[in-house]
Amino acid sequence: MLSERSERNNKRFVKMGLFEVGRVCVKIAGRDARKKCVVIEVLDNTFVMVDGETRRRKCNVAHLEPLNMAVELSSGADNAAVVAALKDVGIVCTEKKAASKGEKEKPKKQKAVKKGEAKPKAEKAKPAEKNATKKKE
Repeated sequence: MLSERSERNNKRFVKMGLFEVGRVCVKIAGRDARKKCVVIEVLDNTFVMVDGETRRRKCNVAHLEPLNMAVELSSGADNAAVVAALKDVGIVCTEKKAASKGEKEKPKKQKAVKKGEAKPKAEKAKPAEKNATKKKE
């Protein structure tokens, strides 16, 4: 029963236009709580896509508190545009790095050595020299 009621409230908020693209909000739940974000896309009556001081992700409107500020953004704006718009309003946030795939080199696996073959030996200090110094003392 409670979930139906909260869903009705969420639909009302989205229909009223509180969560339009460009609305500055504060997240009130989760890991990003108390951080400011901007609505960059309205997905449906319950969910919006947010970005800003928070991670760019889908968020329930019940977890957002809209502020009386709005910024000029196009729907689906990239992180650089969001950061620039927030700086104009006076909210400082850092630009996130774009994920680069395929540029890292993977470490090569070492081949297994069979029992009959000799292993490559690393040079070690000779134990004979150590014993020789002990005998002299």
